[in-house]
Order: sequence, then structure tokens, then C-alpha cells
Amino acid sequence: MTRIEAKFAELKSQGKSAFVSYIMAGDPDYDTSLEVVKGLPAAGVDIIELGLPFTDPMADGPTIQLAGQRALAGGMTLKRTLELATEFRKSDDSTPIVLMGYYNPIHSHGVEAFLVDAKAAGIDGLIVVDLPPEEDDELCIPAGKAGLNFIRLATPTTDGKRLPKVLQNTSGFIYYVAITGITGAGSASAATVGTEVTRIKASTDLPICVGFGIKTPDAAAEMAEVADGAVVGSAIVEKLGAGDSAVDVLAFVKELADGAHRV
Repeated sequence: MTRIEAKFAELKSQGKSAFVSYIMAGDPDYDTSLEVVKGLPAAGVDIIELGLPFTDPMADGPTIQLAGQRALAGGMTLKRTLELATEFRKSDDSTPIVLMGYYNPIHSHGVEAFLVDAKAAGIDGLIVVDLPPEEDDELCIPAGKAGLNFIRLATPTTDGKRLPKVLQNTSGFIYYVAITGITGAGSASAATVGTEVTRIKASTDLPICVGFGIKTPDAAAEMAEVADGAVVGSAIVEKLGAGDSAVDVLAFVKELADGAHRV
């Protein structure tokens, strides 16, 4: 059982939904991002999504694009991102970390070497948004063999014909994208999302976490009520981009986590 699977089993036994937070590794600099990541579990975060900076993040809106640019300008790389995870693991061996990004840096590193290095750094799962199920042999299947969950995105346009393909070889949880478009755009309707979650749950036993468009504690609570977890990224990253201190960012994260854990 991976840390991700163990966490969902623990939350289910407590009747709780998960709160998942996204942080771009190296934003606004290595030391600040490490401080924030280290503080996330105490702020109530159940699973950490650690963004891997990339020059062409096609699924991300301006907030996360700018975070990636800041991280890259500060010298953040795949290797440094794994070093950050390794440093986090020195004081926390239980909170799951999902590395979220794009395939190019992984391909450049070499898939076999990457999986060895990611596992050694304490990474538990991967979200690689530009690798469709048709390319599972590239990374998804090798990742599973290496003991890493490969988490797939489902969207409002994932119809009944496409859904089985999306679910194939997926593990850990399903990330349901609540709105059509890029990260940080618009707000999601809990009623609409609830209907979609029910539809997807008819085809899988995997937990379903909802992300995109969740910006407030109330919104996190609403999504956690209709799904197995709520994911917040842009709203947190925006505060780092505005120059908020790590302490202030973590205080905001705690408000969001408290919202998600109301149910």
C-alpha cells in the first residue's frame, strides 16, 4: 500500500474527505517553498501536490505559469525538486507527495533514472498532464511497477466512451477537473460536480478528488461534501506570488483545510 492509498484508507475510517494542496517547487525561491511544504501537514494538508517547474505548462493559468517562471529563474530543476522532497522526508515520512507536471523534464532525465530517483526522494505518485492513456507504456506502467501511483485527470468532457480508457492503469485517486479550461479560471458548481463524481464512481472504486476553481474555505467544504477530497492550487500560489510570508500562506492553507474537513 502506498502512502496515498494508506491516507485515503485512514480518512475513510474517520469519515473525512481529503484536503490536497498544490505548491510549485522553488516558488518564490527554494528556501521559502521548502518552508511552506514542511508546514503543510501541520496546517491540515493530507496530500501534497508538488509542482515540477516547466517552461511550457499548457494546462496552467497565469498564476501557476508565473510561479513556474519564478522557480525556473531561481535555478529550480527536476533534480532540485527531488532534493526538496528528500529534505521534507527527513522530518515527515507519512504525508503523501504527488509530483505534478509535464513529461518533458522526466523524459530528459530518463524514465528509468527518474523513477529510481523519485522513489528515493519519497515521491508517492505522479500527475503528468500531457501523457494520455494511449502513452501508458512511456511512464504510467513503469511507474506502477516501481511502486508509484499514476493519477489521471478526468474532466467535464470525459464522456462514457472515454472514461474506461482514463481509468485504465490509474491508481491512488482520480483528479476530477471541475471546470473546463486552465487552472485558476472560474469557479466550480458543487451540484454539477456532485453529479459528475457520482457518474465516475459507478465505474471505479478509486477516491475522487476535485480541483480547479476552488478558492475559499466554503468552496473547499462544498467540494469535499460531494467528493473524496478537495484540491487547491492557484489560490495558494497566488499568495506566494504576491509576496506573502510562509507563515501567512500556511495560515490561509489552514483555513482551506478546515473548510474541507468540515464534512
